[in-house]
Amino acid sequence: MKIVYPIIISKTDDKNIPYFVKIPDIDGITQGKDVDDAIQMACDYIGLNIIDKQDNNLDVSKSNYVLPTSKDCNIVTLVDVDIDEYRRKNDFKTIKKTLTIPNYLNKLEKENNINFSELLTTALKKELLV
Repeated sequence: MKIVYPIIISKTDDKNIPYFVKIPDIDGITQGKDVDDAIQMACDYIGLNIIDKQDNNLDVSKSNYVLPTSKDCNIVTLVDVDIDEYRRKNDFKTIKKTLTIPNYLNKLEKENNINFSELLTTALKKELLV
């Protein structure tokens, strides 16, 4: 699922983080050190917001391709976030899975201090090319 929202970037007097970002479609605000950082922060905000809404069975605002008007010297642009890709890269919530292995492998795992969860995660990432 890809989502597109307009953002408005304004320059502020803050010397450390001088760019303020509004994301009107989800009532979001964030900041950035420069324009590129501000856009990336907006994408992160959107990704986290959508994932949170999905996980809590809340409605997600549809993509909006209409740029809002701005009277000031702001930057108004569209940003897109691939929510499925964002979730893959940022969803570190763990879940418990039950699996069946031969008893001798379980004994060897304990003798060799192998973490099955870590090993399985690494193997799945390699197999699934993520």
